[in-house]
Amino acid sequence: MSIDGVAMKLSFRKSSFNRIKADVLALFVHQDARYFRQEIDNLGRKLGVRISAADAGDFGGKEGESALVYPKKGAAPRRLLLVGLGERKKLTIEKYRRASATAAKRAKSLKARSLAVALPRIDREAKSVIVGLAEGAFLSLYKFDKYVSKKDDEQPPLSEITLYTEKASQVKVGEAAVRYAQTVCEATFFARDLANAPGNEIYPETLAEAARQSAERCGYTATVLDEREIKDLGMGGVMGVSQGSVHPPRFIILEYGGPSTKTIVLVGKGVTFDTGGISIKPSANMAEMKMDMSGAAAVIGTFDAVARLKLPVHLVGLIPAVENMPSGSSIRPGDVLRHFNGKTSEVDNTDAEGRLILADALAYAEKFKPAAVIDLATLTGACVVALGHYATGMMGNDDGLMKKLEAAGETTYERVWPLPLFDDYEKLIKSDVADVKNVGGRWAGAITAAWFLKKFIGDYKWVHLDIAGTAILEENSDYTPKGGSGVGVRLLTELLSRWR
Repeated sequence: MSIDGVAMKLSFRKSSFNRIKADVLALFVHQDARYFRQEIDNLGRKLGVRISAADAGDFGGKEGESALVYPKKGAAPRRLLLVGLGERKKLTIEKYRRASATAAKRAKSLKARSLAVALPRIDREAKSVIVGLAEGAFLSLYKFDKYVSKKDDEQPPLSEITLYTEKASQVKVGEAAVRYAQTVCEATFFARDLANAPGNEIYPETLAEAARQSAERCGYTATVLDEREIKDLGMGGVMGVSQGSVHPPRFIILEYGGPSTKTIVLVGKGVTFDTGGISIKPSANMAEMKMDMSGAAAVIGTFDAVARLKLPVHLVGLIPAVENMPSGSSIRPGDVLRHFNGKTSEVDNTDAEGRLILADALAYAEKFKPAAVIDLATLTGACVVALGHYATGMMGNDDGLMKKLEAAGETTYERVWPLPLFDDYEKLIKSDVADVKNVGGRWAGAITAAWFLKKFIGDYKWVHLDIAGTAILEENSDYTPKGGSGVGVRLLTELLSRWR
């Protein structure tokens, strides 16, 4: 994976801190008064230079703070970057991740080509801390600038990040953690690139080709069904949503591993651009709808990571890929579609298209006799209203599977939050002319969308993740950019890495 066209090198090494060579050396400090001065003094001794609190100016070790120090002599790195971790008792993996992101972005702003990160004292969870530090630095450097003309005099980007420890006992764990982090971060970048690409680059045919290329590169299989094959299967939702576009639909089937282990199926919404169809969206911010295939991007990115990590799982991915456009051939409000499992749906609103194509994929998932099915979709604005951009809405029929996702979400900070699927909500999607209606009115929109999907699942454990708020971001944060976040890749890879 490259950043700004330059290959990013992420590594882990053992070294005395005073022998580290890099353009910038990042050192972590807590804000607690009892630790702050002591930690700075200790770092100075390890580096063989004198660093005083006065050298750090107003820096106090708070979260998000950093201070650049130029030691007068002795240290190999001429620039030391002190980075705040906040209060020690409140320290979490996420705070390590954010602090590392602060260090990488500050190093980049200094036009550094190499960043050394000195491992802080770790009392427990060494692997998780190292993964977090590596992820924060790597993910923070992402920028989608494929279509921006480059200038000849641009400075080379930060291209080397090395985590250092002084303890030989941490080397084996650290090397494995960094390999894992780099693989998952590169897969997340891949998902971000797919989501951020404009609609004239990514449409059903090219999304399918991106999946094929990933499969060939990483060691899994990709089968792509064309329009005729989709129609022959009776996938009325996929055919119906796509019929207004000049781009024909594709149904992408990914597979990794052998059936010797229980099968997990991932389903990703692949609406490569969503105008809303006949029920057309307002023009303001419609450009964001190039990212309405973020669920599909997350599934492809997860396969990319899982295959490269060689995780011991049997994984199937299902991606219905369509473009939802208004035209004389588009589906209309009031139309009735017949899905893969024979059930019918009334189209009350053509802008509730994601659930129509997911219905076919979820019904198709039954063919694999899965132990679990997880779907990801930028499904409802209602979920964004409920949870904002900080948590993914989670609904399903199995508490155990949801708890596993919740635990993986806490580790990766791709957090999920449960919403109810009480039977009372089912009546909101009752249709007078079909088995079900594709919208349930103004109230509980995220829940009624999930209830629609529930109508099409088979006899398996199922969780629906509504990523509308977490996949499409309105502003930059510590290590996730404005635009496509790549959410789901780290979450699902973490889940699958501990799958039993």
